[in-house]
Amino acid sequence: MTVVPHWISGAEVAPTGPTGPVTDPATGAEAARVGLADAAVVDTAVKAATAAFAEWSETSLARRTTVLFRFRELLNERGDELAAIITAEHGKVLDDARGEVARGREVVEFACGMPHLLKGGFTENASTNVDVHSVRQPLGPVAIISPFNFPAMVPMWFFPIAIAAGNTVVLKPSEKVPSAALWMARLWQEAGLPDGVFNVVNGAKEAVDALLEHPDIAAVSFVGSTPIASYVHETASRRGKRVQALGGAKNHMLVLPDADLDLAADQAVNAGFGSAGQRCMAISVVVAVGDVADSLVERIATRARTLRTGDGRRACDMGPLVSAAAQSRVTDAIAAGAEAGARVVVDGRDATYDADGAGFFVGPTLLDGVQPGMSVYTEEIFGPVLSVVRVDTYEEGVALINANPYGNGTAIFTEDGGAARRFCREIQVGMVGVNVPVPVPMAYYSFGGWKSSLFGDVHAHGTEGVHFFTRAKVITTRWSDPEHRGLALGFPVNT
Repeated sequence: MTVVPHWISGAEVAPTGPTGPVTDPATGAEAARVGLADAAVVDTAVKAATAAFAEWSETSLARRTTVLFRFRELLNERGDELAAIITAEHGKVLDDARGEVARGREVVEFACGMPHLLKGGFTENASTNVDVHSVRQPLGPVAIISPFNFPAMVPMWFFPIAIAAGNTVVLKPSEKVPSAALWMARLWQEAGLPDGVFNVVNGAKEAVDALLEHPDIAAVSFVGSTPIASYVHETASRRGKRVQALGGAKNHMLVLPDADLDLAADQAVNAGFGSAGQRCMAISVVVAVGDVADSLVERIATRARTLRTGDGRRACDMGPLVSAAAQSRVTDAIAAGAEAGARVVVDGRDATYDADGAGFFVGPTLLDGVQPGMSVYTEEIFGPVLSVVRVDTYEEGVALINANPYGNGTAIFTEDGGAARRFCREIQVGMVGVNVPVPVPMAYYSFGGWKSSLFGDVHAHGTEGVHFFTRAKVITTRWSDPEHRGLALGFPVNT
């Protein structure tokens, strides 16, 4: 059976220690094994990144950008290869996997313009014959610890910016979906990135802890559940590292009485059941205001029943969950909601699937009459379960959302511009959509939530991402008037 290796200093490194299973979630069969790095393997990768940093950090912006553009072109040409890997290991349907690759590529394209964002400021004659200017410089080797639900996009939120800024990277992907990271490592090499600038170590908690505790890692970017995000932030911060740790979510969609209910129902289904609900920006709660609830629930249910669930490599709308444990967690949550008094309008436990073998499937599930005290409301299920909470007023809906400990994403559906504007100002959530259910920002804005959805002060990509992976320096200078000597009539070029 294939064993997925590590990637260190531009070469595959075969694991010598324990391995873990890589499962095809559509069939339930073990497709490969993956090496689980210990602290010694992590140390080897960090040493490779440290050695490469000396040269890469001094490489000109022009040359760095050339490599980034080449990586972008290769990704554009061969993105379908990466999408197929994602579907095979994660389970999401191919169209969804292609969308993931496209959204990750946006950050690569943003990073191609990094020279503009790395510019400092300059003040001439701030004092008599004294000039002041600022620069942004790279940090050193950085660690990226990414989750299973976006094997390509989430790492690409971070590593293009880190590399463009002159840092080197050690990526630790989820051990459930390791192959996408290895594919991207090979693509970087093909694009001309020097060995050691981008490294991949596979593993579980031991590898994570080794990265968090390694003295040569300057910064850590993490995406995952809130308890682990809190642990990562506390552990790495205590060791003096920069940390951006993006945690969990419970995203609400507020539907006002004047909303286009067909649009709202379409988007609730898209945002609730896309990728089998395994998105940190998935809508998991629909908050129906006033007398629209019955009609809205009927519309959502009608649409949910038309979805075809099965192997993501086939003509299906929704694929499986990533593992048997995830499947069990979701079915237990549905049962707990029903036992607590929620009405199961569409039951994904009874669905049929277009797949071979015993995959990890749960069909689209719709629960009505969910109350804030129920576990199906309070817990992040991370599966295709959409809960409907009924409220009487806009104010009650906003209070409900603001009372939630998470603050990742939210949306309002309305035709009233005043209500939408008020919602955007009053809601205590980091990313807001108006008639947009999954408000994931473009790459030149920054991604991140509020409250228990973010640990650390800096969001991913955009200007905040650039600032996270660099540090500012201000230089004050006084010189005598210079003399210029020598002739050079050729047109100056960047090298």
